[in-house]
Amino acid sequence: MRITSQLICQAADQLKGFVGLNRKTGHYIVRLGEDSFGMDVADDGIIPTSEFVWAAGPGQAMTLKRELIQLLLEQNIDERINITEPLRVYMNRRDVPEISAVRSLVQG
Repeated sequence: MRITSQLICQAADQLKGFVGLNRKTGHYIVRLGEDSFGMDVADDGIIPTSEFVWAAGPGQAMTLKRELIQLLLEQNIDERINITEPLRVYMNRRDVPEISAVRSLVQG
């Protein structure tokens, strides 16, 4: 199967769970439920994992950040948060620049 940037973007958008910055340790943590962070993560700092991996880029584009995906990989819960083969390929292809895309909400 040929991995395209479209498949990689789709895989990023299908990530499950939530990410929050632990104020005490200064490290990002991943949880499957938004309500399972406890007092160490501010409610307004909890974001869906599928949004966490994207950062504002040039203009209206967003960039799929390898360093943020790496933070997820370090949690060692790949299957639970739905890290799939397209994201693994993206992480292994350092010779290819990070993907930038204009994202929009599609009503389904």
